[in-house]
Amino acid sequence: MNIDKEVDARGLNCPLPILKAKKALSEMQSGQLLKVLCTDPGSVRDFQAFAKQTGNELTEQQTVEGEFIHVLRRR
Repeated sequence: MNIDKEVDARGLNCPLPILKAKKALSEMQSGQLLKVLCTDPGSVRDFQAFAKQTGNELTEQQTVEGEFIHVLRRR
């Protein structure tokens, strides 16, 4: 997977990871991929809701050693 931009939101709690992702997506082209790194367990649910509300595709979610990784495709 070719990630176009990455946001480090580790240590931040809701709603900051979503706000950082929203800002990053606004600077990206349609179809580009954004990777967001989080430590907030609530971010899994938050990013699912965010993708549904904004129309951006949530292409991947995974948990690696207590970190939550979200990959969104810009609509």
